[in-house]
Amino acid sequence: MFTAEDKKFMQRALELAEKGAGFVSPNPLVGAVVVKDGKIAGEGYHTKYGEAHAEPQALEEAGSRAQGADLYVNLEPCSHYGNTPPCSLKLINSGISRVVIANQDPNPVVDGSGIEMLKARGIKVETGLLEEEGEKLNEVFFLAQREGRAFINLKSAQTLDGYLAAPGGDARWITGPEARNYGHGLRNRLDAVMVGIGTVLADNPRLTVRDYPGERSQPARVILDPQLRFPLEARMLKEKKAGDEAGDIIIFTGEREEILNSEELNNSAEKKLKLQKLEEQQGVSLIELPLDERGYFEPEAVAKILAGLDLIGILLEGGSQINYSFQRAGLIDKYYFFLAPRLMSGSDGVPVFQGPSPGKISRIQNLNIAERRLLGDDLLLVAYPGKEEEKS
Repeated sequence: MFTAEDKKFMQRALELAEKGAGFVSPNPLVGAVVVKDGKIAGEGYHTKYGEAHAEPQALEEAGSRAQGADLYVNLEPCSHYGNTPPCSLKLINSGISRVVIANQDPNPVVDGSGIEMLKARGIKVETGLLEEEGEKLNEVFFLAQREGRAFINLKSAQTLDGYLAAPGGDARWITGPEARNYGHGLRNRLDAVMVGIGTVLADNPRLTVRDYPGERSQPARVILDPQLRFPLEARMLKEKKAGDEAGDIIIFTGEREEILNSEELNNSAEKKLKLQKLEEQQGVSLIELPLDERGYFEPEAVAKILAGLDLIGILLEGGSQINYSFQRAGLIDKYYFFLAPRLMSGSDGVPVFQGPSPGKISRIQNLNIAERRLLGDDLLLVAYPGKEEEKS
């Protein structure tokens, strides 16, 4: 039975873990607190990928006070050698007598072995304290470990009647500065921003973190471009060439022979030259994928490849056909809807989702609203997919 004191110290571990957001992926967010005689003796959190984990930092700060103390950590201590030695071994050698854990680590190389290692050496281990809060904190990491794919967050800045842009593609700016700043915060904490080639051609975006205070973590820029229409004059290419602070560029395109043979001969020669120039660009990667009968990528294949590249937290920023394909595939794990108090007042704008509807209300996607927030004059709704209603 956990006490109010236990909950307080685990809450502190969760708060510490959150500080690593944007810098530790594909590792999980982890915070640790050493408590001796009811007082905090040491704290730590995983600050950056490849650097010290939370537990060794907390133990170092606690020093000799760790002997006979309790340690609160939101994720099971690791039991294997990676970039750092096993945290479980450090805990055993420190003299810690009790370890309280929020979540077991689903990583197959851990998955309970860290807990068993501690128990085998006589350390009391208790699990499940603030388990739901810990699961939410590391939802991206947990899904990537369990399903082997990236966690897809949809971001949509839209009018109240559901449009992303005017008929010609103009979308600047539907929402106000507060909403845009929040969006940059999402980019800062996630691994990559993903858009379709239509968005690149219409907006010539940078897809970088700009309006965000403090240390910045620049996401990779992922472009879904089946027919390799990516312009060599794109602003994001010029930024990369100039050495500006910006993430790498990953372009998914159709298989080489398919895209070269899909156009007239002179156009194919042009695409061949484009392939060559893009491959010569530093920080640009081309990934070839087969296309389906409609000429699109399979969303699940994209999500699995991204996870294999250690890009497990993705911010999907459109366009409407890409949004639709991932939503219909059941691969949007979280929604961020930024609703501006504005109306397009027509039927020819660019919708959030573009494609055939289910046809019946009983078959549409239900959402569970997790958060509502006013950002200036705009309303942010954060939601998770809910269960579909019974089909009739």
